[in-house]
Amino acid sequence: MTTSNKLTQNKFFRYFIQALTGKENEFTSGSIRKAIFMLSIPMILEMMMESIFAIVDIAYVSQVSVNAVATIGLTESVITLIYAVAIGLSMAATAVVARRIGEKDIQGAREAAVQAIALGAIVAIVVGVFGFIYAKDILALMGASSELIAEGYGYTQLLFGGNITILLLFLINAIFRGAGNASVAMWTLVLSNGLNIILDPIFIFGWGPIPEYGVMGAAIATNIGRGSAVIFQLAILFFGWSSMQIKVKDMVLNFKVMLNLVKVSLGGIAQFLIGTSSWVFLMRMMAEFGSEVLAGYTIAIRIMLFTLMPCWGMSNAAATLVGQNLGAKKPERAEKSVWKTGKYNAFFMAAVSIIYLLFGHELVTLFNDNEVVVKNGGLCLQIIAIGYVFYAYGMVVTQAFNGAGDTGTPTKINLIAFWAFQLPLAYVSAIIFELGALGVFIAITAAEVLLAIIAMVWFRKGNWKKVQV
Repeated sequence: MTTSNKLTQNKFFRYFIQALTGKENEFTSGSIRKAIFMLSIPMILEMMMESIFAIVDIAYVSQVSVNAVATIGLTESVITLIYAVAIGLSMAATAVVARRIGEKDIQGAREAAVQAIALGAIVAIVVGVFGFIYAKDILALMGASSELIAEGYGYTQLLFGGNITILLLFLINAIFRGAGNASVAMWTLVLSNGLNIILDPIFIFGWGPIPEYGVMGAAIATNIGRGSAVIFQLAILFFGWSSMQIKVKDMVLNFKVMLNLVKVSLGGIAQFLIGTSSWVFLMRMMAEFGSEVLAGYTIAIRIMLFTLMPCWGMSNAAATLVGQNLGAKKPERAEKSVWKTGKYNAFFMAAVSIIYLLFGHELVTLFNDNEVVVKNGGLCLQIIAIGYVFYAYGMVVTQAFNGAGDTGTPTKINLIAFWAFQLPLAYVSAIIFELGALGVFIAITAAEVLLAIIAMVWFRKGNWKKVQV
């Protein structure tokens, strides 16, 4: 090995350790490539932990029954719709906190964090009460059979009832990311999903003194694992090493800051509502083809999360870089960061798409050997993988808009791509032309490609550089 290669490896290792320990929080100067690396590494590992849990979770549940897998698919499609408010708030929190950090206004960043957490807790309590009471009705509305409802409603009840643990986990992590403390967000996900992976089989299958809960055990494990991580997050916020350390005097409601967060989050809420509501309609459409087809689709989506989550990690890095550099009055650096991140994301997604195209059915077989499940799950992976390179740029550019506080533009793009294009195409292809699940898969891919193209065209116009938050 040459001296030059040794120096390169040493530098890589040094930067890697710095990224994991979170020693660098402000990224408005220096190498853009290094900034992307320092933010992306912990964010990718964070999202990888989330996707690993999604894979392990569905692997355990697949051993229970096809109805158990379908229950998870139906429940998550609805609960993410209700989380729209929290996701929109997370987008606002990242944008505002990143902007304040770029402006060197640490106190302003802390104030935004406190107000975001307060608003998130209110949303979680309302959602939890409603979802726990009406769990059976929610599943029935989504087209679940009476057998599926009888077996799976306990999962739906507990996931909704304990949603505050999931909601606060991701909301507080969004605050950490905005502050450039991506490593803190990563370690909380390591704790959360590590506990989930350990507890899942214990509560699903009943180990030792713990009774067998079936699919409901997955929800119990989720609440315990993510609840523990939220406690860890709060300990860091009040007593830890983060630059976002909150003091008792900061724990007051500031309606001016709160209203600003609500204003910025409205676009994010609408954006997420549009995207997730289209997913709900697609899941409802898939339910028409039976539990086995729905289970195949659900497994395929979980497998896709394994690769999409790391890509979201890079996209979140782009959002932080945009917010901080706009705060530091460096819009050109912000734009350059986005295109560089998109390029790296595209390289990764191109490699993944080849794997899905060649081994899609084999991957689904790892989780379920039912012939119909494997056929539809593998087909889903292959069709959607065709547009993966476009997804790479679409995700990064969309998050860049959000990082700038311009949540309105992605909302318009989602409206065009999902409601005006994807849903009509899915219905016509799947129902009118009787392509079945294949029609839905084609519509998903076509819509994501369209979204990426529109997003890149609008991003080049540069109006996002003028947004104030």
